[in-house]
Amino acid sequence: MALASAALARPKIMGILNVTPDSFSDGGKYLDLDKAIGHGRRMVEEGASIIDVGGESSRPGSKSVPARIQIERVVPVIENLKLSLGERIELSVDTRDPEVASRALAVGATIINDISAGQHNEMLHLAAENDVSIVLMHMQGTPTTMQQRPHYDDVVKEICEFFAERIQQACSAGVSAARVIVDPGIGFGKLAEHNLQILRGLEQIVELGRPVLLGTSRKRFLSSICQEPVFEQLAAATCATTVLGVLAGISIFRVHDVRENRQALDVALATLNS
Repeated sequence: MALASAALARPKIMGILNVTPDSFSDGGKYLDLDKAIGHGRRMVEEGASIIDVGGESSRPGSKSVPARIQIERVVPVIENLKLSLGERIELSVDTRDPEVASRALAVGATIINDISAGQHNEMLHLAAENDVSIVLMHMQGTPTTMQQRPHYDDVVKEICEFFAERIQQACSAGVSAARVIVDPGIGFGKLAEHNLQILRGLEQIVELGRPVLLGTSRKRFLSSICQEPVFEQLAAATCATTVLGVLAGISIFRVHDVRENRQALDVALATLNS
């Protein structure tokens, strides 16, 4: 392991708050507003500085959810967390629908987490007009089709080329370059070997010069590696990828298990910055 020669900046932890009935790991747990708010507050206490609220599952094979239903799910949660936590926290809306994003921004969200990477031009213009950050994620296909025989000749190279084009499009739409975050989309249109190649190649993605978000939390490829069929039991496996991400220069870790991943980050940073 090559230790850093200069002190590393502290990455942010983004806590996952799915207000959906069908997300792969925690679907149905936080549909009740009070439970959702309580979980969001708990993740902040455990070390999250961003809460990512989503009202549409993007698990493999999932179908799109109408904007009206997403809005009913996410807007009350974001509004209440903003009122109760104020400047202590950044709030992110996990959606590919500009209408949902617009309503979330109106009640306090400052990050749009778009798994379609701003392919809907209105989303890019929305981020620009509101001067908010946008996460552009790489995905081959859609959640419904993405795991149907995904193929790459060089997955890291192709992701970097994809981001170069999407970053340019975002900036052309008026989004400040400083507001663009990229996410290689672990598990989104990738087989297990592709996910591992991405983890090995994270530094190449970091070299694009934009903050990189890493989302491996409780993903199926970790379940396969660890021979652990219960996704909720994959916190330790996720922490291993967090340490790999710290070494590569990742800026944001999107996780379910905030306390455990914060501890992994703490130890990695203390070692590298000592």
